[in-house]
Amino acid sequence: MQPESSLQAWLARLELQHPKSIDLGLERSREVLTRLAIRLTCPIILVGGTNGKGSTCAYLEAILLAAGYRTGLYTSPHLLNYNERVRINGKDSDDDAIVTALAAVETVKGPTSLTYFEHGTLAAAWQFAKENVEVAIFEVGLGGRLDAVNLFEPDVSIVTSVDLDHQDWLGADREAIGYEKAGIFRSGKPAICADPLPPQSLINHAFDVGADLQRINIDFSFEQHDQNWIFVWRGQAWPDLPRPVMAGDHQVRNAAAALAGLMNLQDRLSVEKEAIDQGLRSARAAGRFQKVAEKPEVILDVGHNPEAARALADNLAMYPVSGRTLAVFALLADKDLEGVALPLQNLIDEWHVCGLEGPRSRPVENLAADLETILNKGLVRCHPSPEEGYEAAASAASENDRILVFGSFHTVASVMAAHPTWQFR
Repeated sequence: MQPESSLQAWLARLELQHPKSIDLGLERSREVLTRLAIRLTCPIILVGGTNGKGSTCAYLEAILLAAGYRTGLYTSPHLLNYNERVRINGKDSDDDAIVTALAAVETVKGPTSLTYFEHGTLAAAWQFAKENVEVAIFEVGLGGRLDAVNLFEPDVSIVTSVDLDHQDWLGADREAIGYEKAGIFRSGKPAICADPLPPQSLINHAFDVGADLQRINIDFSFEQHDQNWIFVWRGQAWPDLPRPVMAGDHQVRNAAAALAGLMNLQDRLSVEKEAIDQGLRSARAAGRFQKVAEKPEVILDVGHNPEAARALADNLAMYPVSGRTLAVFALLADKDLEGVALPLQNLIDEWHVCGLEGPRSRPVENLAADLETILNKGLVRCHPSPEEGYEAAASAASENDRILVFGSFHTVASVMAAHPTWQFR
């Protein structure tokens, strides 16, 4: 079979090539990786966790770029374009490079069936090898232990947080989920944990495999001030660090996780304070309390689980507006609606609830009815799509109000696609 010439054709094909969209396990991907015959000789950083992975990856990339290193970054999911998933030296990979990489995997995979994510992960690693990156950063897609990025042997592993999400795949509680997240830890290698209260399963697994577990508030810590913050790692202090551009106290914790990881690589990837400062000032990840407009203020946030909702609530309280807050909201069917809605119930004045496309979508009428029951308030409006929900909220908002678009990557992506001129502010 001849490979398709366009990236969109390739992606459409990958969506159909495996009977399951998610099929956790490393055996099939390992077979293809062996046949692909690539070797990443640069330092490898794996980043997992329930929330904060994308932001932590952004800090790692920005700091390492500022220090002059040629970086490879693989993240998921994307918001607008698949190219966002594969970044070489700080820039999204172009269509031709991605197609060439996908074709390289296709050439050697033979009868082995790969999911969309597995094929893309192997292709990203192939690109990193061909591009001779000096450091490869991989964001875990789901869990950790059985995620395709866990094929690669990390020099440092980072778990940003452990909370409830994807319970159908990872287990019903934090202990089960923590064990899956800790699957990216390796014997004798640094294992960074930025969760202040990690489940015992994560600690036990790090001990069982002989990883060098480094926990926040024990092995590394941070202290915030109004305009700056201090990072401390194993007795060494980095004072007067600029606050990250991305909003929220949790972003300082994510930045501290990234710095803890980099401290363990100083012998191979030396990073001076100037590069740290520059990286903290420049690191951005789309859809993380991202302000894109004023009068009315418009905030985009991809948060879709209880921990992310609590962080979002903290940010809304920290950065109040004089008017109302109107939410454009949609949530997939397998997400915890009550856990997401309750932290925000006193911070959102009007909910514009939207439908989403796809097999995991939740009918908008059901979402609205369940939300009204949880909130016990008659402030819920229904719309067929996030784009229509946003237009309704924008029509209802005054210049002193705030419009919050949140609930999933799909929700934010739909509204972003309709407003291509929006920029970080």
